[in-house]
Amino acid sequence: MSPEPRITRRGVIGVAAAGAITATIAGLGGWRLQQRPIRTDGGAVSGGSRSTLQIPPLAEATVDADGTRVFELTAQVGSTQFLYDTQTTTWGYNGAFGGPTLRAREGESVRVEVTNELNEVTTAHWHGMKLPAKADGGPHQPIHPGETWTAEWTVEQPAATLWYHPHNHGTTEVHVYRGLSGLFFIDDEATGTDRDPLPHDYGVDDIPVVVSDRAFLPDGSFDETHRSAAGMLGDTILVNGTVNPTFEATRAETRLRILNASTARTYRVQLDGGSLLLVGTDAGLVPEPKRVDAITLTPGERVEVIVQLEPGETKMLRSLPHTLGLLGTTERASGTRDPLDLLELSRPATSTGEPVFETLLASAGGTLAAVIPPLDEPDERRTVTMQDAKINHRRMNMSRIDEVVTVGARERWFITNEHFLAHNLHIHNARFRIVSIGGSKPAIELQGWKDTVYAPPSRTVVIDVEFGTATDPHLPYMFHCHMLQHEDQGMMAQFVVVNPGEAAGPIISPVTQDGGEHDGH
Repeated sequence: MSPEPRITRRGVIGVAAAGAITATIAGLGGWRLQQRPIRTDGGAVSGGSRSTLQIPPLAEATVDADGTRVFELTAQVGSTQFLYDTQTTTWGYNGAFGGPTLRAREGESVRVEVTNELNEVTTAHWHGMKLPAKADGGPHQPIHPGETWTAEWTVEQPAATLWYHPHNHGTTEVHVYRGLSGLFFIDDEATGTDRDPLPHDYGVDDIPVVVSDRAFLPDGSFDETHRSAAGMLGDTILVNGTVNPTFEATRAETRLRILNASTARTYRVQLDGGSLLLVGTDAGLVPEPKRVDAITLTPGERVEVIVQLEPGETKMLRSLPHTLGLLGTTERASGTRDPLDLLELSRPATSTGEPVFETLLASAGGTLAAVIPPLDEPDERRTVTMQDAKINHRRMNMSRIDEVVTVGARERWFITNEHFLAHNLHIHNARFRIVSIGGSKPAIELQGWKDTVYAPPSRTVVIDVEFGTATDPHLPYMFHCHMLQHEDQGMMAQFVVVNPGEAAGPIISPVTQDGGEHDGH
């Protein structure tokens, strides 16, 4: 068993020393310690006024004779107008930028056929999904230009807001930055029925809010050359690809499914003049809704909230200046000091209707999901430490199995960020509950099911992990920092899920023939 790591005097001195040399490292590595001024409306398509929030279309699907739901996605190059009178070359799934929202039900068989019309290798990873390793869409499932890759699995998890994006080793950051991402909703048997108290009319009172940031060059193209300590930080906020967006609510209550799709930036989300009613986290609905003043989302994290508006009322969803527990210069380089307008919400004065969620919830029994069971004694304990572009002091190697998980095991992981930069951790094919952060109970917004968690420097995050039911001793899943520059640099490791007593490895994959070293990608 691995005991919980302790913060030592040597570790504290090391972090302090790291802070003392941050400016030197920044100069050598090209970090921008002073960020560009944040643009809020000057570059909007309309020349300064607000633009109606674009809603990603629901993906079309067919259903085979055996009941399998089939989706088709094409990764392609397009052109999008973000800035006034300027076109930007972008990438998207089934369109110029972003991707359609896929939707499937718990217990349903799914097949997604992904065609690559780009001029380079990409992948399509289903973030938050429990599924076989061969369908995971990580770096071991490359899609070469002109080829189609097919992923098939049976949905084995309850209602949740998941997403999909590229996961090619070494180029994930730039592929996502160019626009490749979309949402994947999981429904359960109650979704959309009289037993569902949540707003569920897609695009009307159930709204996707995909938040990201971009920087632009004078010719309107994305600026992929300047990076901060965390990665590429933009000076322009996009929500569903919309600059300076506004959404007109036609009902008293609106459900917002918020995804931090940025490659590096963290948001501290707050609603002006009102609280947020938390109803879901990364990997599912919460048992009991809770009111919160603000919610921090690091890259890859999601949250579902309900907001209320009175007729004639307008409120702004903002990101507040916040801290990630970093040293001063590093904090600024991570963009946490930036105040950001995310999405204006308004309700017409002529709108009618009263809030009904709490009444419907009471009629449905007062809970949205099963209570998360405590784990008294895990089957396995693991220690995960994070260093500069390393996990457990090793960079990613595509040919190496770092951990072996026995199917059905409940594990407790001890995650410690030993670096002075911000890092989070995402685990594929899993969901988890956070036991503690630095020895303290997690905040309300962190008490539901998660698949991504922030790891503050020199503090240990303890999580209890539940993995999917598929096994494959020869094909791994990933766990990694979801600040995508760090992932691309090698802050990623691999695990396989095996049956009891089954030997793991070797890895059999089309991308391991060259040895799989990070530096080779």
